[in-house]
Amino acid sequence: MKTPEASFFEWQRQFGSEIDCLNHLKHIRWPTGFICPRCSCEHSYQLTTRDVYECSQCHKQTSVTADTVFHGSRIPLAKWFWAIYFLGSDKGSISALRLSKLIEVNWRTARLILSKLRTAMGHRDSLYRLSGLIEIDDAFVGGKRKGKRGRGAAGKTPVLIAVESKGKRAGFIAMQAVDSVCHEAVNDFVARHLNAQQEVHTDGLAALNIIDNTQQHEARVTPSELVDEWLPWVHIAIGNLKAFLLGTFHGVSGKYLQEYLSEFCYRFNRRKMEKEIPNRRLNLAIIHAPVHSY
Repeated sequence: MKTPEASFFEWQRQFGSEIDCLNHLKHIRWPTGFICPRCSCEHSYQLTTRDVYECSQCHKQTSVTADTVFHGSRIPLAKWFWAIYFLGSDKGSISALRLSKLIEVNWRTARLILSKLRTAMGHRDSLYRLSGLIEIDDAFVGGKRKGKRGRGAAGKTPVLIAVESKGKRAGFIAMQAVDSVCHEAVNDFVARHLNAQQEVHTDGLAALNIIDNTQQHEARVTPSELVDEWLPWVHIAIGNLKAFLLGTFHGVSGKYLQEYLSEFCYRFNRRKMEKEIPNRRLNLAIIHAPVHSY
């Protein structure tokens, strides 16, 4: 289903106040009126002092933000809604420092908002399974440190990447940060992100041989000058990922890397509907279960 596009001025007009955001949330959650999540009763009393609805039958009290990403948050909805817009309005994403200035919160609060939204994005894309011809490779991401480069370099986190090859274009993509590129990690990645018995191309790395068990796997040891012919799209994805991480965030630690991978994949998989992304993220935040901070 096509989601409405969002311009800066339209977003400002639609969500210019806390009441606007609250009314939108009510409309999306209860389009025909309040429904009790416990007994499905449609009658309630509104406790205006806390903006909570009490079911007239079972007396369960339910807030408008219950069972959403906004659940339990003391951050005004208007700031949440604008964070969602700023996160989705630019190809290069947004840093916590920049967001903190735009919505006037401290860095930790901005970081928490972004973390919850990125986690929800990752959960959304985890529902999909890649199919058709799929390229799989690994990459190493992290800050610069002295010493060995590439595989096994200190301070870098290994990432498994899978991209659907659609001939002259790439299809959907999946990325997962792992402790090491080993049979166990590769097997888990394939089970999470691929349908069974797909045609899979890899570069012949021994750890990827486990893919034979569930897929139609073809591994080819390829000279560096020919690798882009065998695995063109996955290498483009790796290059774009590194530019994404360095351009906006100037590098990412391994602890939070999966959040950024989730955002990158979410954007990549919806690159043809870029102007819809803010509204898609808003809908996702409303239907997604609460994301607990850590």
